[in-house]
Amino acid sequence: MTRRLLAGYLLAAVVVLVALEIPLGIFYQQRATSSLEHDVERDATVLAGYYEEPLEQGAAPDPAPAREYARRTGVRVVVVDDAGTSLIDTASPAGRDFATRPEIAAALRGSRAAGTRHSNTLGTDLLYVAVPVSSGAEVHGAVRLTMDKSQTNALVRRYWYGLAGVAVVVLVAITGIGWALARTVTRPLRRLDAAAARFATGDLSPSGHDASAPAEIAMLGETMNTMARRLDRLLAEQREFVADASHQLRTPLTALRLRLENLQSAADDPRDQEELGAALEETARLGSLVEGLLRLARAEEAGETVAVDLAGLAADRVDTWSAMAEAAGVRLELDAPGGAVDAAAVAGGVEQILDNLVDNAVGVSPAGTRVLVKVTRGGATHRLTVEDQGPGLSDELKERALDRFWRADRSTPGTGLGLPIAAALARAAGGSLELRDAPGGGLAVVVSLPAAQKPLPRP
Repeated sequence: MTRRLLAGYLLAAVVVLVALEIPLGIFYQQRATSSLEHDVERDATVLAGYYEEPLEQGAAPDPAPAREYARRTGVRVVVVDDAGTSLIDTASPAGRDFATRPEIAAALRGSRAAGTRHSNTLGTDLLYVAVPVSSGAEVHGAVRLTMDKSQTNALVRRYWYGLAGVAVVVLVAITGIGWALARTVTRPLRRLDAAAARFATGDLSPSGHDASAPAEIAMLGETMNTMARRLDRLLAEQREFVADASHQLRTPLTALRLRLENLQSAADDPRDQEELGAALEETARLGSLVEGLLRLARAEEAGETVAVDLAGLAADRVDTWSAMAEAAGVRLELDAPGGAVDAAAVAGGVEQILDNLVDNAVGVSPAGTRVLVKVTRGGATHRLTVEDQGPGLSDELKERALDRFWRADRSTPGTGLGLPIAAALARAAGGSLELRDAPGGGLAVVVSLPAAQKPLPRP
């Protein structure tokens, strides 16, 4: 938008400059030419008056005044008699016939003639003025002055160049001023855009008031802040409801499970025992779902981050899950650099992330394959990757895999909350979770966490 505003300012300035400077330049050119013609015509009239008496008496005119004038001004002076034959010519020998020249013929008829013509011989434009030498109504000859217009043309060109220079200076000044004005206008909009982008990441803290913003933009900013506060309150209420509901459901579910277990142990009929066993399985699944909702609600709360060693935690979780992976016929391997890899994370978050990702990876991996837990040290961001050699996911399914309660295979046990919980824990620490294709097939879950750049508390 800044560039568009600046382009608008420049376009308006160009239109104004063209509307002002082109007529001004044309007016100056016409005025310079008219002034030159007037001056030359005045000089021709003076010379005609000087040579009036000799031409009237038929005497030979004195060429000295004409030559002195020509030497001083660079103007060619031609004096002809009433037949059009030159008596004085400061540029050529006298005696030439000029009667066929239009301006001379007009002067011999008693009229003044002036104009401009191009000289192919000299390669320039010539200004000519011809006036009659007369006494009363009788014409005795004519005086013609011819001068090179190059000086006048050069003066006009310099004037045009001056106008162009003024235009350049004005455009440069308008560019600087317009850029500053455009930035002033768009700065509040950029702040609103940054606030909207921050809202999209889940940070719904209201933005500060911009005192320099126009009233309309300030009103829009206040509306966005109001929207952010309401959304934050609604989300907080939703999280509290889920957490409270999940917490309240844990006790009755536990009591229900105990009653079902007691009934199963007391039942004598095998069918009753089978039905009660199925009820216990559903109760266990419901308990897992409630526990997952509770963890998800806690994960979405932006808690304070602490410094954790990704390499150490990955080694610990690999050691913990190795027995389960081995029972499933899957090799659980670790690839981590030497030394600590300190990252900023929610307390206990990395352990939950690894538990969910390793559990999912082992569950979908065929026997005889491996699951790789990889820690990659970076500059501002460290990465934690869990790769499996299972069936993988298509691009469409990768986008849906982070939806709550979504499962690729409904026949396998699970709640569909593992990946959403891991993604929420990564976001709560300022990181991200991404699903990619693993090398050689399968799925790679890449968790990016910010490096602990400054001293942070440790759990």
